[in-house]
Amino acid sequence: MSQKSSNKSALHEKDGIPPPEPISVTSLSYILSQRKLQPSAQELIDGILAGDKVALSRAITLVESTNPSHLVKANEIISACLPHANQSIRIGITGVPGVGKSTFIEAFGCYLTGIGKKVAVLAVDPSSTLSHGSILGDKTRMEELVKEENAYIRPSASGETLGGVARKTRETIILCEAAGFDTIIIETVGVGQSETAVHSMVDFFLLLKISGAGDELQGIKRGIMEMADAIVINKADGDNINKAKLAKTEFGRALHLFPAKGSGWTPTVATCSAISKTGIEEVWNTVTQYMQLVQTNNYFQEKRQEQNLYWMLETINEQLKQNFFLHPEILPLLETTQAAVLSNILSPFAAAQKLLEQYYKK
Repeated sequence: MSQKSSNKSALHEKDGIPPPEPISVTSLSYILSQRKLQPSAQELIDGILAGDKVALSRAITLVESTNPSHLVKANEIISACLPHANQSIRIGITGVPGVGKSTFIEAFGCYLTGIGKKVAVLAVDPSSTLSHGSILGDKTRMEELVKEENAYIRPSASGETLGGVARKTRETIILCEAAGFDTIIIETVGVGQSETAVHSMVDFFLLLKISGAGDELQGIKRGIMEMADAIVINKADGDNINKAKLAKTEFGRALHLFPAKGSGWTPTVATCSAISKTGIEEVWNTVTQYMQLVQTNNYFQEKRQEQNLYWMLETINEQLKQNFFLHPEILPLLETTQAAVLSNILSPFAAAQKLLEQYYKK
């Protein structure tokens, strides 16, 4: 039996897939120009009011930018969105790292979207004091909530602002409300003075705790408990249920030591498990009961007005500080003055006075 001979060796390389045609310079220039093209303020406003999450994200990026050229555009967007805002419930959630804030917020957010709510989560990630970087991993941790059509998660780096609250969180709330989100959840990093800043921009303040952490009695000393409208003992599951119930009793007793709130609301203590989804509905019922009370006795509107004035003054302080450090006459003088302080030629107070006097002479 004859076989066909072949001139090809066993090492012959087969023809592969032909490479694509090289992109033309004209096409490449067009693609790059489109990438760099920024939508106008009106386009972003229209997108936000239509509920477009991409437009919302791009507008928030503008608001968070420290680039002075973005300030005018960001203010235009905020001003246009303001009449469409203030139609949501703003909930602040805090607790020490490890208490399960992200897991709780995901379970809470999924419950809310399940009952027809539109939820925006503004999660503040701590920034490194050395590299100033931030992981921004909340979308990874909340992998179920991020899939929900009626949910929006925006992680922001805390930067160097007070207590780790992102500098423009207040404005971001307005944009989210204009986009149709009726429940805004703000998560703090749980360290420093972040609780105070978040408390000044929300309607309901929730403090998450865990049992067995040795802070049941220490919690009595913390001013944070005076701000809390509710305390929830998280991770009340498995072998931890009895400990959680005991912690609930301890915190319930501690709350009686504090004076009555101006809202007329008596803070509550409850247990829940974000993992097993138990107690989540009860937390929402507490929030709705609180809202019914404060809207009836007008405390809700009064608090919102006080918060607006507070953030007006905070914005003035921030802008004055920024203008000072960016002033062209201050920049070179700052370097030499710092050197004088380091060399003990000038005291820090005299140096500050010298810089301020120069600033006011402008």
